[in-house]
Amino acid sequence: MLSIPAFSAEFITIGTGGVTGTYYPTGGAICRLVNQYKKDTKIRCSVESTGGSVYNVNTIKNKELDFGIVQSDIVYQASKGEGAFQGAAIPKLKSVMAIYPELLTLVTRKDANINSLMDVKGKRINLGNPGSGNEATALALFEESGIKKSDLKFAGALKASEMPDALRDNKIDGYFYMVGHPTANIKDASTSVNVKITPIEGDNVDSLIKKYPYFAKSNVPGGLYNGNDEAIPTFGVKAVLVTSDDVSVNAVYTVVKAILENFDEFKQLHPAYSEITKESLLEGLSAPLHEGAKKYFQEAGLLQ
Repeated sequence: MLSIPAFSAEFITIGTGGVTGTYYPTGGAICRLVNQYKKDTKIRCSVESTGGSVYNVNTIKNKELDFGIVQSDIVYQASKGEGAFQGAAIPKLKSVMAIYPELLTLVTRKDANINSLMDVKGKRINLGNPGSGNEATALALFEESGIKKSDLKFAGALKASEMPDALRDNKIDGYFYMVGHPTANIKDASTSVNVKITPIEGDNVDSLIKKYPYFAKSNVPGGLYNGNDEAIPTFGVKAVLVTSDDVSVNAVYTVVKAILENFDEFKQLHPAYSEITKESLLEGLSAPLHEGAKKYFQEAGLLQ
């Protein structure tokens, strides 16, 4: 076997999202598993808190990040040159695996009386920081529902980590958050103010899903957050780990192998992973698989 000189280590970085969301601990969980093997693989993994999905795709494109966690709808748009990537498709963008479902969640103050999506008119609502998948999905829902940004009393652009405090301090009436559940973000909000998770359902959601096949209906489970004991209908996407053609087959293969060989351990690292299976890692991918990922999934008998 070839001996590899110590200095030839390969450093990889995973772009995530805000530190109170689910992307950041997911990136940390992946790096922890990858780094267990660093002696043998010579691959060192680190994680970076970022502005979210659109930001991650752009930094991967610019070779500033090697991997990123991105909503499946944003992956689709980047691959096809649509939405935030209108006329600027990124053919080098490749899927590594789909990790867990993310649901568009409308978190509101109970005293704001926002009982359905249409009740956001005239209210102070945070849509998400510019360049986040959060904002992109909220605006797609608005367009399908005939709601304009100007219908809001205030359209916020706070980062995910700033939203619970703004809700508690009565600076906003509610916020949209595309996230895996449970999340510390909404737990924080619900311990300091009476919050309501508002249902997102109706013909507008049905037509949105028909138009964009990467969306699917789901429920925010009941009992996760104070005062919200019932399951709440909404829709969502998958959180997908993506990379670029420029990243080595070896690095991508190592990441997939580290997760699959420690799958039970991985599933215990965050409650959002409780329902995932090895098979579900290949569902909801809207960019082609990277060769390194393909290689491991084939070896594991998950891909023909």
